[in-house]
Amino acid sequence: MTWLNTVTIDQIALSLMAVGLLREAMIYTLPDTIAGPGGWLVDTGEE
Repeated sequence: MTWLNTVTIDQIALSLMAVGLLREAMIYTLPDTIAGPGGWLVDTGEE
């Protein structure tokens, strides 16, 4: 439980921003069959 006390709000916010940035980068760079409409990794909406 002591490791939980060392996590700060800044670290949580930075990790959430990094996950969002990685998701957007995957949508931009990967083909639609993987990350796009109907993609198996990131589904961005209707086909």
